[in-house]
Amino acid sequence: MTKEVSPLRLGTAVTTALILAALPTVAQESSLPDLFSDVVDVRVVNVEVVVTDRKGNRIRGLGPDDFKLLVDRKPVPIAYFTEVDEGYARTAGGDGVADVPSLAHNEPVGTNYLIFVDDLSAIRERRNRVLSRLDQDLRLLNPADRAAIVAFDGRGVSRLTDWTNSRYQLRTALLEAQMRPAFGRQSAEATRRAVMAATATIRSVTRGPGRNVMLLLADSWSAPSAVWDVLGSGLARPNIDSLYSPLVHAANRVGYSLYPVDVAGLQYRPRSYGRLPPIPPGGYYAYSGGDTRGSTMYPPPWPSMQALMIGSYEERQHDVLRFLADETGGRAMLNAFRSKALSETVADTRSYYWLGFDAPQSRDDELHDIRVRLVGQRKLRVRSREHYLDMSKSTEIDMRLEASMLFGNAPGADPLEVRLGTPRKAGFLRFSVPVEVVVPLDELTLLPMDGKWMNEFEFRISAVDKWDIHSRKLVQKVPVVRSEAPAPGESFVYETDLRLRKREYRYVAAVYDPLTDRTLVSARGVVSPKGNRP
Repeated sequence: MTKEVSPLRLGTAVTTALILAALPTVAQESSLPDLFSDVVDVRVVNVEVVVTDRKGNRIRGLGPDDFKLLVDRKPVPIAYFTEVDEGYARTAGGDGVADVPSLAHNEPVGTNYLIFVDDLSAIRERRNRVLSRLDQDLRLLNPADRAAIVAFDGRGVSRLTDWTNSRYQLRTALLEAQMRPAFGRQSAEATRRAVMAATATIRSVTRGPGRNVMLLLADSWSAPSAVWDVLGSGLARPNIDSLYSPLVHAANRVGYSLYPVDVAGLQYRPRSYGRLPPIPPGGYYAYSGGDTRGSTMYPPPWPSMQALMIGSYEERQHDVLRFLADETGGRAMLNAFRSKALSETVADTRSYYWLGFDAPQSRDDELHDIRVRLVGQRKLRVRSREHYLDMSKSTEIDMRLEASMLFGNAPGADPLEVRLGTPRKAGFLRFSVPVEVVVPLDELTLLPMDGKWMNEFEFRISAVDKWDIHSRKLVQKVPVVRSEAPAPGESFVYETDLRLRKREYRYVAAVYDPLTDRTLVSARGVVSPKGNRP
């Protein structure tokens, strides 16, 4: 049995008194005892549930006994329950958990509206039409509500305004958003970059108490082109999971409901799907329009190609927006609803049931199914998020770095000094860059064990080229072993090399302290075979 010893947390220092040379990682690993073991912790997962009848009318007055919560098809107890009706808490059970405070009867419950504008794919006229209507509907926000607005231009995410309930600040930010360039790049690569940016935004923007909603202004985010598939031919049907699931997982992880807005509106652009492939004896055609939930089967005799070309470009866009909404418990604002996206979202988030359950965390990046059922109420309909991702610590840190690359250092992140040396050739079409990391020991927690002070931090550096196609991630565990407690101001210098393809990259580096779950993040910069710059 290991005896628990209180770790040492050093105070803030103003000067550097000593620089320690970093020994190679392999040489130090054998001297370290097993400081950290796999721990299964527990956190509360919140689920917002909307209950309606078949006509879409909200059902009020239900209690926790009316609900059955299933995780991976197994019932779990409801640890927290609140009914929110027209923005006020009506009934509550259990103490406050996570981002849901303990609410008193008739206490107002705010909603946080995070508005994400994809300028990379947007066409200016379409985008500004939606932004103008958002401006008009700001009057619908309650005093307890807040909103924040960010915009993505293909390179980074700009915060146009932080969380605020000031209508003046929000109107000013929406006007600034309308003045920004719109690039109209409607391609799979542009969409992928925008999805990455929206994912990082959800992870980076600090949330407040209350429900969290993202209005996603997406112009022409489409599923893969529809294809013909022959059973047994080995051809795969297109699906939207691979492209959009990171955004869904991040939203469910931190408790956001997605309300994607169909910025493009009503349109029709049929695509040609080419010639039909040969059909095996007794085979079937399977037509998939990009929806992951199945395809249409046609037995012989097969209809004409024209009869089966029922998918359109617009339908594939709607498939994506519905997918994002359905997986996170939100609603897709399609066609004419884009002109009243905020008003419809406000109305949809005013009344719901708030359920919470204790979820054991093994941090294995596994997806867990969530189902909410009503006891003895078969005629009523339930809408909620459908899963949560048991995200590993490694994935979380990667997402922090991705967010830092888009936003800069997040509020509360400690600074890290990283020095890049002169690039040098390292083989055919590759170059190498020396990396020196100065880790202030004031910012690390050292654990006293066996007469020494120890920790084993992780150093991570992530680099991506300007097209967001080629990337390089370096992850190294670095032991720190001291014979005595470090004096204030001491630093630890770690040296390594970053090997890259011969092109320009944006980079961000971080040190992660597993004892305190804190991340020290460096400033962003650019590295290339010709040199480095901030």
